[in-house]
Amino acid sequence: FPVSGDNGSMWFWDWKSGHNSQQSQTIVQPGSLDSEAGIYALTYDITGTRLISCEADKTIKMWKEDENAIQETHPLNFRPPKDIRRF
Repeated sequence: FPVSGDNGSMWFWDWKSGHNSQQSQTIVQPGSLDSEAGIYALTYDITGTRLISCEADKTIKMWKEDENAIQETHPLNFRPPKDIRRF
């Protein structure tokens, strides 16, 4: 599932394992300020193949999956915390 930030960053997580599988950065519309890189909302279209973002620079962007992505080009970047407490 994707998570976005107010700085235009997008993080893609596997909800079962908790691994961060990919990170991406949005680009602001020409003529906008860099501070307008925030992402307000993310959702998938009805087919589940495209991600739609509503952004602070007054744009709606559609993102598609990178079909050429493999484990070597998009490695898992997961480091669990050293102090894991179980309740």
